[in-house]
Amino acid sequence: MTFKLGLTGSIGMGKSTTAQMFIEQGCAVWDADAAVHRLYSQGGAAVAPMSAICPSAIVDGAVSRDHLREAIQTNPSLLGKIESVVHPLVAQDRAAFVKNTKADILVFDIPILFETGGDAAMDAVVCVSIPAELQRERVLARGTMSEAQLAQILSKQMPNDDKVARSDYVVLTDTLDHARMQVEKIVSTIRGQLANA
Repeated sequence: MTFKLGLTGSIGMGKSTTAQMFIEQGCAVWDADAAVHRLYSQGGAAVAPMSAICPSAIVDGAVSRDHLREAIQTNPSLLGKIESVVHPLVAQDRAAFVKNTKADILVFDIPILFETGGDAAMDAVVCVSIPAELQRERVLARGTMSEAQLAQILSKQMPNDDKVARSDYVVLTDTLDHARMQVEKIVSTIRGQLANA
């Protein structure tokens, strides 16, 4: 029996670091962003259908996320068309992961898990969280986006408090040691449930 654990959280909350901690505990992790990256790269399954929808986004035989973003800003109606291509391909990638993975706990790292209704397919959900001020500091410290860009991303995501309220487990990523301790506890709780199932 395998256990499907959703892992979600807003930008800058420490989700990638937390996912790595689950791997260290012997869990297998499927990363939605990495799946999209594979689909968009040269030879990826999304390149041909995307070139039909948005030719300007194809650069050197791959889908450029920057060009795609610009095209969507110019023509917001493109977003629905793009999602209708990408979402089924991502679902296929996820299904292949489930089929070919032998771990007892499968972790699905999906930033917009609740927003897309993906939580319904999970046995439980973990939300990574930190106070909003610390989140802002972390994201802006990366130097890759402005305050306005961060505000725009957050406006499209479910508020953190709502995600926390809807999750079965919460991992506070204030320090690495604290986060690791919480991950270990979650894994041992789930493995205990699997042993008694």
